[in-house]
Amino acid sequence: MVKAILSVTFATALMGLVAYGQTSTSSTTVATGTNGATETTTTTTESTGTVTEFTPGHVLFLKTEADQPVRYKFGKTVTYTTSDGKVIEASKIKKDSKVRVHYLKEGDDMVVDKVIVTQDRD
Repeated sequence: MVKAILSVTFATALMGLVAYGQTSTSSTTVATGTNGATETTTTTTESTGTVTEFTPGHVLFLKTEADQPVRYKFGKTVTYTTSDGKVIEASKIKKDSKVRVHYLKEGDDMVVDKVIVTQDRD
């Protein structure tokens, strides 16, 4: 039963990758409680790409492998860091910056809680 749930979960994630054409990863935990109920918890999801548009605290458009840039909204608390973990100001993120975003899917929205600059723009 757990293998079937995991297979469906990973197949769904794979279809999402193909549909969006973006580099994403997610961590899913499946646990069976003492009453036999199965609980699934999805944690961090990430995408990597190039910033095409950025309004701090509001929205970020990221060019991934998809045809069109992907739109991300910002959560109430967003952390901006360098790849080595140093916290930076949002103003350091510019158009053409290479970044990795951590986000949660809320309905149709992808809500960012962390932006990591992986490479400064040239």
